[in-house]
Amino acid sequence: MGRRNRQFPSKISTTAFVKLYILHLLKEKSHYGNELIDEIKERLDNRWEPSPGMVYPLLRELESNNYIKGWWEEPDKRSIRHYRLTDEGYEHYKKIKLSYKDIFDESLAIINSVLSDIY
Repeated sequence: MGRRNRQFPSKISTTAFVKLYILHLLKEKSHYGNELIDEIKERLDNRWEPSPGMVYPLLRELESNNYIKGWWEEPDKRSIRHYRLTDEGYEHYKKIKLSYKDIFDESLAIINSVLSDIY
């Protein structure tokens, strides 16, 4: 018997979603933390943005797992840290991107069902 999923409507955690989006953006080019937040917000039509309190710990975690590589723009000041995707990070990105596709499709189907049924 299947386990009941209590998350609605998405079956992916916000943290997992943001991690996927960070890797996706770093696949395209290097970014720094606030730039990633702004880019995600813009790509979601300014409807939602991840908090710095979520993004920066994720960046540290991704870096400690060697999925991304960071460097300071001005090492003496340590003010802006840029990140790029590593080869290992790209492989990880491809794996989680594939595993999350069905979850996004299912979440979209749930939303579409609600919209057509109620509205």
